[in-house]
Amino acid sequence: MAHGLAQFGDTQQRLLRQLLLSRDGSGVETLCELLRISHNAVRQHLTALTTRGLVERVEPVATGGRPQVRYALTAEGRELFPRNYGAIAAALISQLHARMGEAEVGAMLQELGTTVAATQAVIQADSGEALARALAKRLDTLGYEAVPARHGDDWQVEAFNCVFHGVARQHPQVCKFDLAYMEAVTGRRVHHMECIIRGGHACRFKLGPEPAQD
Repeated sequence: MAHGLAQFGDTQQRLLRQLLLSRDGSGVETLCELLRISHNAVRQHLTALTTRGLVERVEPVATGGRPQVRYALTAEGRELFPRNYGAIAAALISQLHARMGEAEVGAMLQELGTTVAATQAVIQADSGEALARALAKRLDTLGYEAVPARHGDDWQVEAFNCVFHGVARQHPQVCKFDLAYMEAVTGRRVHHMECIIRGGHACRFKLGPEPAQD
Protein backbone atom coordinates (compact mmCIF):
# COMPACT_ATOMS: atom_id res chain seq x y z
CA MET A 1 0.00 0.00 0.00
CA ALA A 2 1.48 3.33 -1.05
CA HIS A 3 1.82 6.10 1.51
CA GLY A 4 2.44 9.83 1.33
CA LEU A 5 2.53 11.47 -2.08
CA ALA A 6 3.21 8.12 -3.78
CA GLN A 7 -0.47 7.21 -3.55
CA PHE A 8 -1.41 10.05 -5.94
CA GLY A 9 -0.98 10.57 -9.65
CA ASP A 10 1.50 13.07 -11.08
CA THR A 11 -0.98 15.95 -11.42
CA GLN A 12 -2.32 15.64 -7.90
CA GLN A 13 1.23 15.43 -6.55
CA ARG A 14 2.13 18.66 -8.35
CA LEU A 15 -1.04 20.32 -7.08
CA LEU A 16 -0.31 19.29 -3.49
CA ARG A 17 3.26 20.56 -3.77
CA GLN A 18 2.04 23.87 -5.10
CA LEU A 19 -0.35 24.27 -2.20
CA LEU A 20 2.51 23.49 0.19
CA LEU A 21 4.40 26.44 -1.29
CA SER A 22 1.40 28.77 -1.06
CA ARG A 23 1.31 30.35 2.39
CA ASP A 24 -2.14 31.89 1.91
CA GLY A 25 -3.52 29.19 -0.36
CA SER A 26 -4.09 29.31 -4.10
CA GLY A 27 -7.05 30.02 -6.33
CA VAL A 28 -8.20 27.88 -9.23
CA GLU A 29 -6.90 30.35 -11.79
CA THR A 30 -3.42 30.38 -10.28
CA LEU A 31 -3.32 26.59 -10.12
CA CYS A 32 -4.41 26.37 -13.77
CA GLU A 33 -1.50 28.58 -14.82
CA LEU A 34 1.08 26.80 -12.69
CA LEU A 35 -0.01 23.26 -13.50
CA ARG A 36 -0.97 24.01 -17.12
CA ILE A 37 -4.25 22.14 -16.93
CA SER A 38 -7.87 23.23 -17.42
CA HIS A 39 -10.18 24.82 -14.86
CA ASN A 40 -12.35 21.71 -14.86
CA ALA A 41 -9.36 19.47 -14.20
CA VAL A 42 -8.18 21.66 -11.29
CA ARG A 43 -11.66 21.70 -9.78
CA GLN A 44 -12.01 17.92 -10.09
CA HIS A 45 -8.69 17.33 -8.36
CA LEU A 46 -9.49 19.86 -5.63
CA THR A 47 -12.88 18.25 -5.03
CA ALA A 48 -11.29 14.80 -4.72
CA LEU A 49 -8.60 16.03 -2.33
CA THR A 50 -11.09 18.05 -0.28
CA THR A 51 -13.31 14.98 0.11
CA ARG A 52 -10.32 13.11 1.54
CA GLY A 53 -9.67 15.89 4.05
CA LEU A 54 -6.33 16.87 2.52
CA VAL A 55 -7.34 20.24 1.10
CA GLU A 56 -9.78 22.87 2.39
CA ARG A 57 -11.26 26.18 1.31
CA VAL A 58 -9.78 29.16 3.14
CA GLU A 59 -10.68 32.81 3.55
CA PRO A 60 -9.87 34.84 0.42
CA VAL A 61 -7.10 37.41 0.55
CA ALA A 62 -8.36 41.00 0.35
CA THR A 63 -7.23 42.54 -2.95
CA GLY A 64 -9.82 45.25 -3.47
CA GLY A 65 -11.50 43.28 -6.23
CA ARG A 66 -13.89 40.35 -6.24
CA PRO A 67 -12.87 37.79 -3.56
CA GLN A 68 -11.44 34.63 -5.09
CA VAL A 69 -12.04 31.24 -3.53
CA ARG A 70 -8.73 29.85 -2.34
CA TYR A 71 -7.58 26.41 -1.30
CA ALA A 72 -4.88 25.29 1.13
CA LEU A 73 -3.54 22.09 2.62
CA THR A 74 -5.10 20.82 5.82
CA ALA A 75 -2.89 19.55 8.66
CA GLU A 76 -3.49 16.02 7.32
CA GLY A 77 -2.46 17.16 3.85
CA ARG A 78 0.83 18.50 5.17
CA GLU A 79 1.58 15.14 6.74
CA LEU A 80 1.78 13.64 3.23
CA PHE A 81 5.18 15.23 2.84
CA PRO A 82 8.10 13.23 4.25
CA ARG A 83 9.96 14.25 7.37
CA ASN A 84 13.46 12.97 7.93
CA TYR A 85 13.05 11.91 11.54
CA GLY A 86 15.44 8.98 11.20
CA ALA A 87 18.72 10.87 11.50
CA ILE A 88 17.46 12.94 14.42
CA ALA A 89 16.09 9.89 16.22
CA ALA A 90 19.35 7.99 15.74
CA ALA A 91 21.40 10.89 17.12
CA LEU A 92 19.03 11.32 20.07
CA ILE A 93 19.11 7.63 21.01
CA SER A 94 22.88 7.57 20.68
CA GLN A 95 23.15 10.45 23.14
CA LEU A 96 20.70 8.84 25.54
CA HIS A 97 22.57 5.54 25.29
CA ALA A 98 25.86 7.25 26.15
CA ARG A 99 24.37 9.04 29.15
CA MET A 100 21.88 6.50 30.48
CA GLY A 101 23.10 3.10 29.34
CA GLU A 102 21.40 0.37 27.33
CA ALA A 103 19.06 -0.86 30.07
CA GLU A 104 17.69 2.60 30.85
CA VAL A 105 17.16 3.45 27.20
CA GLY A 106 15.36 0.14 26.66
CA ALA A 107 13.06 0.86 29.60
CA MET A 108 12.36 4.35 28.28
CA LEU A 109 11.41 2.99 24.85
CA GLN A 110 9.08 0.44 26.42
CA GLU A 111 7.39 3.22 28.35
CA LEU A 112 7.12 5.30 25.18
CA GLY A 113 5.42 2.44 23.32
CA THR A 114 2.91 2.08 26.14
CA THR A 115 2.31 5.83 26.18
CA VAL A 116 1.55 5.93 22.45
CA ALA A 117 -0.82 2.98 22.82
CA ALA A 118 -2.64 4.74 25.66
CA THR A 119 -3.97 7.28 23.16
CA GLN A 120 -5.84 4.47 21.38
CA ALA A 121 -8.58 2.08 22.38
CA VAL A 122 -7.58 -1.47 23.26
CA ILE A 123 -8.48 -3.83 20.41
CA GLN A 124 -11.52 -5.97 21.08
CA ALA A 125 -11.55 -9.15 18.99
CA ASP A 126 -13.36 -12.48 19.31
CA SER A 127 -10.76 -14.58 17.49
CA GLY A 128 -7.05 -14.79 16.82
CA GLU A 129 -7.64 -13.90 13.18
CA ALA A 130 -9.69 -10.81 14.04
CA LEU A 131 -7.07 -9.69 16.53
CA ALA A 132 -4.23 -10.13 14.02
CA ARG A 133 -6.14 -8.24 11.34
CA ALA A 134 -6.96 -5.37 13.69
CA LEU A 135 -3.38 -5.12 14.95
CA ALA A 136 -1.99 -5.19 11.41
CA LYS A 137 -4.31 -2.34 10.52
CA ARG A 138 -3.09 -0.31 13.51
CA LEU A 139 0.54 -0.93 12.56
CA ASP A 140 -0.16 -0.09 8.93
CA THR A 141 -1.39 3.38 9.89
CA LEU A 142 2.00 3.92 11.56
CA GLY A 143 3.85 3.01 8.36
CA TYR A 144 4.82 -0.58 9.10
CA GLU A 145 3.22 -2.10 5.96
CA ALA A 146 1.80 -4.86 8.15
CA VAL A 147 -0.40 -7.80 7.23
CA PRO A 148 -1.99 -10.67 9.17
CA ALA A 149 -0.43 -14.06 8.41
CA ARG A 150 -1.36 -17.64 9.27
CA HIS A 151 1.46 -19.80 10.62
CA GLY A 152 0.22 -23.28 11.42
CA ASP A 153 -2.52 -22.88 14.01
CA ASP A 154 -1.42 -19.34 14.91
CA TRP A 155 -2.41 -15.98 13.51
CA GLN A 156 0.56 -13.66 13.50
CA VAL A 157 1.41 -10.22 12.13
CA GLU A 158 4.17 -9.54 9.62
CA ALA A 159 5.57 -6.03 9.14
CA PHE A 160 7.65 -5.43 6.02
CA ASN A 161 8.71 -1.84 6.72
CA CYS A 162 10.70 -1.36 9.91
CA VAL A 163 10.02 2.30 10.69
CA PHE A 164 13.10 2.34 12.94
CA HIS A 165 15.33 0.49 10.46
CA GLY A 166 18.22 2.96 10.40
CA VAL A 167 18.13 3.43 14.17
CA ALA A 168 17.60 -0.25 14.99
CA ARG A 169 20.76 -1.25 13.13
CA GLN A 170 22.75 0.70 15.71
CA HIS A 171 20.42 0.30 18.68
CA PRO A 172 18.36 -2.93 18.51
CA GLN A 173 16.61 -2.03 21.77
CA VAL A 174 14.26 0.27 19.82
CA CYS A 175 12.31 -2.90 19.02
CA LYS A 176 11.10 -2.70 22.61
CA PHE A 177 8.93 0.20 21.52
CA ASP A 178 7.15 -2.03 18.98
CA LEU A 179 6.57 -4.83 21.48
CA ALA A 180 5.34 -2.51 24.23
CA TYR A 181 2.97 -0.77 21.83
CA MET A 182 1.51 -4.03 20.50
CA GLU A 183 1.09 -5.56 23.93
CA ALA A 184 -0.68 -2.45 25.20
CA VAL A 185 -3.16 -2.24 22.31
CA THR A 186 -3.93 -5.98 22.29
CA GLY A 187 -3.64 -6.84 25.98
CA ARG A 188 -1.69 -9.94 24.90
CA ARG A 189 1.88 -11.07 25.31
CA VAL A 190 3.65 -10.53 21.96
CA HIS A 191 6.57 -12.70 20.86
CA HIS A 192 9.12 -11.35 18.35
CA MET A 193 9.60 -14.35 16.05
CA GLU A 194 11.56 -12.79 13.19
CA CYS A 195 13.36 -9.47 12.69
CA ILE A 196 14.45 -7.62 9.55
CA ILE A 197 17.51 -6.27 11.38
CA ARG A 198 18.60 -9.82 12.15
CA GLY A 199 18.25 -10.88 8.53
CA GLY A 200 14.59 -11.82 8.48
CA HIS A 201 12.27 -11.27 5.54
CA ALA A 202 9.91 -9.34 7.80
CA CYS A 203 9.41 -8.42 11.41
CA ARG A 204 7.03 -11.19 12.52
CA PHE A 205 5.08 -11.13 15.76
CA LYS A 206 3.15 -13.95 17.40
CA LEU A 207 0.20 -13.01 19.60
CA GLY A 208 0.32 -15.24 22.64
CA PRO A 209 -2.82 -16.41 24.45
CA GLU A 210 -1.45 -15.11 27.74
CA PRO A 211 -2.06 -11.52 28.96
CA ALA A 212 0.65 -8.92 28.42
CA GLN A 213 3.11 -8.56 31.25
CA ASP A 214 2.82 -5.52 33.46
